[in-house]
Amino acid sequence: MKHLTWEELQAGVSDIRNAPKSEGVLELIVRRPNMEEREVLQEGQLDVAEGLVGDTWHRRPSGRTSDGSPHPDMQLNIMNARAAALVAVEKSRWPLAGDQLYIDMDLSAANLPAGTRLALGTAVVEVTDQPHTGCAKFVARFGVDAMKFVNSPLGRELCLRGINARVVQAGTIRVGGLVKKLG
Repeated sequence: MKHLTWEELQAGVSDIRNAPKSEGVLELIVRRPNMEEREVLQEGQLDVAEGLVGDTWHRRPSGRTSDGSPHPDMQLNIMNARAAALVAVEKSRWPLAGDQLYIDMDLSAANLPAGTRLALGTAVVEVTDQPHTGCAKFVARFGVDAMKFVNSPLGRELCLRGINARVVQAGTIRVGGLVKKLG
């Protein structure tokens, strides 16, 4: 798969900036049942204790907790669907980013600061202050320029690599469902 160049990635910024601010669409749900495995779902269950039911979040160690346990504020990884479409080129490659939810919505810190709640189906999630940055796997899958792009000052401002969230109200979510900023 061809990785996009810095210039090609920059050309997609205006489309990402045009993402909806208050109401968006859940474009993709991806569950990670085991390391390096992905299941694309049409419907999923969000749980306050487990996150996306069937996902490995609750079994993954974190370097951001004192005891290495899963970080409660990193229960869900959410990526802007337009940013995913840009870096992945093909929708079949979106799940390689490693996020669980792909939303067509402005995920920038200015639009969705920590503490912002989003209604997804019958569930509610809260954006947390934990940064979401690319890793070596992201580079391998999408290229060095993609990593530089999402971690650039503009990329961080727009949260192009994504945001972290936690479930505050359990419920059912569905691809194509409305995502609404609360409050």
